[in-house]
Amino acid sequence: MQDKYSPADVEQAAQSHWKAIDAYRAVEHDPRFPKGKYYACSMLPYPSGKLHMGHVRNYTINDVMYRYLRMNGYNVLMPMGWDAFGMPAENAAMQNKVPPAQWTYSNIAHMKEQMESMGLAIDWSREMTACTPEYYKWNQWMFLKMLEKGIIYKKTGTVNWDPVDQTVLANEQVVDGKGWRSGAPIEKREIPMYYARITDYADELLDHVDNKLPGWPERVRTMQTNWIGKSTGVRFAFPHQIKDASGALIGEGKMYVFTTRPDTVMGVTFCAVAAEHPLAVHAAQSNAALAAFNAECKLGSVIEADMATMEKKGMPTGLFVTHPLSGEQLEVWVGNYVLMTYGDGAVMGVPAHDERDFAFAKKYDLPIKQVIAAEGKQFSLDGWQDWYGDKDISVVVNSGKYDGLRYAAAVDAVAADMLAKGLGDKKITFRLRDWGISRQRYWGTPIPMIHCADCGVVPVPEKDLPVILPEDCVPDGSGNPLNKYEAFLKCDCPQCGKPARRETDTMDTFVDSSWYYMRYTSPGSTESMVDARNGGSRT
Repeated sequence: MQDKYSPADVEQAAQSHWKAIDAYRAVEHDPRFPKGKYYACSMLPYPSGKLHMGHVRNYTINDVMYRYLRMNGYNVLMPMGWDAFGMPAENAAMQNKVPPAQWTYSNIAHMKEQMESMGLAIDWSREMTACTPEYYKWNQWMFLKMLEKGIIYKKTGTVNWDPVDQTVLANEQVVDGKGWRSGAPIEKREIPMYYARITDYADELLDHVDNKLPGWPERVRTMQTNWIGKSTGVRFAFPHQIKDASGALIGEGKMYVFTTRPDTVMGVTFCAVAAEHPLAVHAAQSNAALAAFNAECKLGSVIEADMATMEKKGMPTGLFVTHPLSGEQLEVWVGNYVLMTYGDGAVMGVPAHDERDFAFAKKYDLPIKQVIAAEGKQFSLDGWQDWYGDKDISVVVNSGKYDGLRYAAAVDAVAADMLAKGLGDKKITFRLRDWGISRQRYWGTPIPMIHCADCGVVPVPEKDLPVILPEDCVPDGSGNPLNKYEAFLKCDCPQCGKPARRETDTMDTFVDSSWYYMRYTSPGSTESMVDARNGGSRT
């Protein structure tokens, strides 16, 4: 027995032995473990340079579970990988004036050495790194497959645009309405981006939350349900006769809105539109003050929480739309709280029964008309009371034929009348939005699309994957360096063969981390994302 305990000596000897016998290598069929397989998968880390105590805590918990299960007869797999793309690497590269690839691979080597020194029970034979072509090839393949099915599509979306760094910023990179790095006021900018149509799966997601997640805490279920945010209401139009210079009706003479409170429709006293809405743009052409206000509205964050708490500002357009049921003429305002990318970029103002509209109407001295009452409750214009918007206790009043109806009956009646007029119908919407996966950044998976002057935007053929990201770029803060990298940009159109240019947007890094846990089961697979026949099976 030794007189002194020397942890370094003991640990080095133990780890050398484990490494020599490949102790943690998981194989498909291992007779030593009769109780079957167990997959102990931790979230893969971002290679920031050094492990911190959060890493140590997280991976130690998994390590303890691994060892306990293995001692109890389970065939356990605990893999590890690196979530290696993303903005932190670009930002560090700008500070250190080195390519992100160099910075990233150096950090990976150091962090792996730290993990090995901890003696974690990791099967390193399954290691994956998101910034290698062997991995991100399958991001591109998955993109093309979803494009074929219509799950991936392109549209114009509202983003946080940093005019100095010439790039889109994530919501968390906007601080007090300014870019975190440049300090420049952020603009709301409409740019074309690729989206994943995740809203098509909203009901399926809700079903899983409600019925297929045994053991989940109730508060987590509630958070997930609220995030998906299913709402039933009515989408309908306010007709108008507003025409452009050529005499054509703007928006074909219909301004659409969606509401979950169609029982309050007779209480609409104004409408508000986003600064980018066709009516706002039309009105600003002959109103310099409105044009300036529209420009102001395009500044600032598009974060939903920020929009909810910001000071509500508005300006009248001088335009009017027609109430679809009463025929009343309603003034159209531009509101800084209305986003073009949410719904139809327009909202109906019901100040008596919506807290935001109430504050807006009081600020600008707009009419407030009560159309909901509740037993034992007194309505007053002195201040907002929560019951004003409570559909569970509300009864329709001051609304003609709808008087006396409760919420559900009023919804049905209003929807039927809108449908009869050809102006609307019931609709289900979700708070969940389609996932914008485009990033105007360099350090990410290249989006496999090609721009051709004759053929338009065409996909890269599968046989030409992966589209390799050059690893020698050093970002300087002036936008995506791929836009200046001719060796990357130049290519031939796969349809007509003429000179063309590659897409320079890269994928959101959450694409990388959406399927890594599956890749661990197929290390070395070259023929498919996940395939036990090509490296996944260890016998």
